Amino acid sequence: MKQINIGLLGIGNVGGGTYQILNNNHDVISERTDADIRVTKALTHNLNKKRKFEIPSDILTTNADEILNDSNINIIVEALGGIEPASTYMLKAMQSGKHVVTANKAAVAANYEKLMTVANENNVMLLTEACVAGAIPALASIQTSLQGNRFYEVSGILNGTTNYIMSKMYNEGLAYADVLKDAQAKGFAEADPTDDVMGYDIANKLSILVALTFNQYIHPKDIPTVGITNITKEDIDIAKTNGTKIKLIGSAILSETGKLSCSVKPVNINCTHPLFSVDNEFNAVYLKGDAFGELMYYGKGAGPLPTGSAVVGDIISIINNIWR
Repeated sequence: MKQINIGLLGIGNVGGGTYQILNNNHDVISERTDADIRVTKALTHNLNKKRKFEIPSDILTTNADEILNDSNINIIVEALGGIEPASTYMLKAMQSGKHVVTANKAAVAANYEKLMTVANENNVMLLTEACVAGAIPALASIQTSLQGNRFYEVSGILNGTTNYIMSKMYNEGLAYADVLKDAQAKGFAEADPTDDVMGYDIANKLSILVALTFNQYIHPKDIPTVGITNITKEDIDIAKTNGTKIKLIGSAILSETGKLSCSVKPVNINCTHPLFSVDNEFNAVYLKGDAFGELMYYGKGAGPLPTGSAVVGDIISIINNIWR
């Protein structure tokens, strides 16, 4: 059985969830891949930080170069978040011949073309399933089983924080500010929720989805984006009266004339649409194609283990493509 060594850049929520799955399900994964997958180094800002899971102290480092320059590491998992230094680390890893898996939608969306070019130039794989909708395997499907289709639309509920807020406002008649505080208390929203509530997080994810479905790269800053901060209780009441729900939707639609229109904005969803029933912190990706018609992928879009599940799936995909 071959040993595949993993270097984790970041051991917070995503990195920690990835480590837990690789550790807890080691026997199952080994049986399925015929590989002994080991995390041999993990980057952290604080060696002494108390964590929710046990991780051997001898694999921890505060120096990213100890991971990036380690010739024994086969796959890098980038789980730092933010555009930099994450983008630079991924580029350096691929230039060194290492495959990369990332959950960092901001870095991928901001530098999509450069990252993919470097991956191709160095004949390595860069997989990004965990960047969009957590455990939902939408990107893998788009890139494999659905590749024979012409896509007409990709849209969805791509942020659990805003969907939770909108669901609570609709179901319990609460005001935006009160629901936001509740979401922060439960850990669904960050202390600074700007990226979520202003729609920037969704714009990052939509940029990646558009690149894969329509083979066009659109920078997140070029996607018209409106958040939910101006949605009032009165808006919700009107939607109820009309039999609709207001959802923050990321959408890309190809017109009959071939024009691609992208947006992130609150939308009144009719009760007959599949996205109508997607509530609370759940995500969904909705697709239209010429052969398959309509499809919707639904599930948990965030959290250490759901996102870690997508990361581990990408690790296994690399192993199956390269070493089997």
